[in-house]
Amino acid sequence: MTRQLDFSGQSGASYRYRPIEELKPVSPGGANYLFVRWDGDVAAVIYAGETDSLHRTVFENWETAQSAHGATHIYARLNITGAVRRAEQADLIGKHRPPMNPAPAAAPRAPRPAAAKTDTPEGEAKAPAKKTARKAG
Repeated sequence: MTRQLDFSGQSGASYRYRPIEELKPVSPGGANYLFVRWDGDVAAVIYAGETDSLHRTVFENWETAQSAHGATHIYARLNITGAVRRAEQADLIGKHRPPMNPAPAAAPRAPRPAAAKTDTPEGEAKAPAKKTARKAG
């Protein structure tokens, strides 16, 4: 019996994962993978990874996930395209905030324009600039 699990991302997209045991021998292809700890009936994501070679990478941080965070299972989803894997990983991290993944970076903010110097003496009010309508051309 296959125990597939659907994990949703921050975007609302759903991703179907299978236990790593069902993928043995572990695929040499690209994949996303999750280290999971079961809390009752809830699968808590401890780490969300992506790789171009599942069999080479999946067990790299497994011991830490088990000892430091109580991870009990590895789930994987074969996924060949790198850009798709990275987007899926970011989507899952955005929702689940796994403790072994760095927090997602905040979107960079545009720099604020420097305050313009005026010739108006301090304390005097300056009249607001008039807005002019532009014609779309």
